[in-house]
Amino acid sequence: MIRKLLYLCTDNTDPYHNLALEQYLTDTVPADICILYLWQNRHTVVIGRNQNAWQECRTALLEQDGGKLSRRLSGGGAVYHDMGNLNFTFSLPTAEYDLHRQQRVIVEACRSLGIEASFSGRNDILAAGRKFSGNSFYHHNGCSFHNGTLLVSVDMANLGKYLTPSQRKLQSKGVASVPSRVVNLSELHPGLRISQMQQAMAQAFADVYGLPVTTITESQLDAAEIEARRMRFASYDWIYGRAQPFPFSCGARYPWGEITLELQVEEGVCRDAAVYTDSMDAEFAAPLAEALRGCRFRVADLCGRVREVAACCQIADDLCALLGEQEI
Repeated sequence: MIRKLLYLCTDNTDPYHNLALEQYLTDTVPADICILYLWQNRHTVVIGRNQNAWQECRTALLEQDGGKLSRRLSGGGAVYHDMGNLNFTFSLPTAEYDLHRQQRVIVEACRSLGIEASFSGRNDILAAGRKFSGNSFYHHNGCSFHNGTLLVSVDMANLGKYLTPSQRKLQSKGVASVPSRVVNLSELHPGLRISQMQQAMAQAFADVYGLPVTTITESQLDAAEIEARRMRFASYDWIYGRAQPFPFSCGARYPWGEITLELQVEEGVCRDAAVYTDSMDAEFAAPLAEALRGCRFRVADLCGRVREVAACCQIADDLCALLGEQEI
């Protein structure tokens, strides 16, 4: 039985820190406690545990614009976070996990603000028939969390900009996101601020569980342990390396000839590469293929390898432009 409620609202906007804190809270939650953790990520795309980053996000464009890509522990689809979005996490013992009760907190928080919200069959929460809260779940070693988004005033243009991958020659068996009609709560409650939503969530938490809420701060937690977890969430291997192997190819015709690059990508790295060209001076093909093998599947890294090949010095700009157009 839940006997105590803890509430933590952080002002840290780094996605890797916030995901690490979420995991830490869940792994250490006592047997009779439920924790409500509210957090925000600045200019971030978060993908689900089993998703292919390149299938879900224009990763190069996000990076170019100063954004961050992150991967959470839970499943579900890709989401865009900015300072108009409030994230929530309920951490509690698995034996006390009650999805409907946890989602009631969100619904009651909205109703206290004059917004009529309802559950949907896909574990989303709707207002005016559109999704403002997508939920995902994680269970491990007797502890669980239920997290999700609360769209308050998210930049919808950016949401579409980064979460709409271009058509490219990439085959993936990853779990693709399911598009949904979304709405900002501020559209239904003009002037709604994040701080108001935070207060409404804290009050609804107490009301739904019928217990007083104790506020905690990060200073009471193990900073070194959280930082160790943050390093994992920020690592290339965690973010990109979980994708299933997939082939990638691109090509174009130039005045100097036609070229096709074919890569086999495994764990975010080009394990094999082939270069096909009808160029009269094709001596660059073999050393280029060799240079691309073992390279991380990122535009900056791939272009770096291209420019290292002496035989490519005259065509490196064309090849890098071609790679950049693929928005990988």
